[in-house]
Amino acid sequence: MKTHYNIIIAGAGGIAEAAGLILAEWSQVTPTIYIGNRTLTKAEKVANWIMNGSAKPCKVVGFHLDPLEISDHAKTIFENADALLDCLPGSLAPTMAKLANANNLYYANLTEYVAETNQIIDLAKHAKTGFVLQTGLAPGYIDVLAHFMYQEFCKQHEVDRVEKLELKVGALTNHAIAPHFYGFTWSPVGVATEYLKDCIVIRDYKKASRPALSERSRIIINGITYEDDLTSGGAADLPDALSGKVKHLDYKTLRHPGHYAWIENQLKGLKSTDNPISELQDIMINNIPNVEDDQIIIYAAVEGKDAKGILRRQERANYIKPQQVGKHTLRAIQTTTAAPLVQSIQWLLETQPKGVILQSQLDAKSFLNGSFITPVYGSIA
Repeated sequence: MKTHYNIIIAGAGGIAEAAGLILAEWSQVTPTIYIGNRTLTKAEKVANWIMNGSAKPCKVVGFHLDPLEISDHAKTIFENADALLDCLPGSLAPTMAKLANANNLYYANLTEYVAETNQIIDLAKHAKTGFVLQTGLAPGYIDVLAHFMYQEFCKQHEVDRVEKLELKVGALTNHAIAPHFYGFTWSPVGVATEYLKDCIVIRDYKKASRPALSERSRIIINGITYEDDLTSGGAADLPDALSGKVKHLDYKTLRHPGHYAWIENQLKGLKSTDNPISELQDIMINNIPNVEDDQIIIYAAVEGKDAKGILRRQERANYIKPQQVGKHTLRAIQTTTAAPLVQSIQWLLETQPKGVILQSQLDAKSFLNGSFITPVYGSIA
């Protein structure tokens, strides 16, 4: 941030605390940060954690935030703020977006939920401020990276269509034990949701829908074998933006071999047809441990024929570990998710666009080389 702003962070979980610490530590001019949560003590705890963890002087205030019943104190904070970073569960995203719109705040969120994203697109069409949606890791960074690679491939090889655009991300533990070969590094409900909701893809140049976990395959990245499969939400708006330009596009989640087979067995035993996401979530919580030491694997590839008809493929892979920010060590899932969120809000505040901005509409090269992105992901040439 090059100017002082008042920034609200809705939520007090791992991504919210990472976003606050990154804002405090890496901004040129440190903003005043407000951490809002249903539990005031948790909000205040995160606020103190950020202030104690930053090497820079910063003001961070915890406050009570009930999205469904805004207090007078919270109203005052919203009325005097410049921006809102939404780190609450995706189901609450439309509610928070309405609050941002009503108070003329710039807004960015993380959710991979498609229906909720469509609601926000409708409500913010004529907003006086800008709304960047689905701007975490996946959806988020991976979509901007893939779109950049598509644009560069077409420019370099003098074409306007490609055969394949592949997006793959894995939030994984360093070790994996049978039978589930997994450890939770982020929200269990998010994992259950992406495993069960349909996925938006491109097939034969047309936007299409496919069931989650219906196209499993194997891939070797930097000499390590992973399994990948379709999961929902990660493609963001690329299926809309690139229909007619890419023959085959999808987002897949990377996992250690054996995990998807275990999930397949659990899905066969689900009893509830009314709320299978909740039931799968409960099964996973009861069997899969939470693990702090994590890693993020990112892979994107574009394949197609050049102007002379020669088939070419370009790939990028990144491997991200936990990172020291200020006085705290943040997990890889925290930095890789929070950095694009913070980069988006910086861009909104500095350029002041209006209405909804989706991943394909961002200036990809500028975003990927942003001051909050490059300390986590590195720069893009």
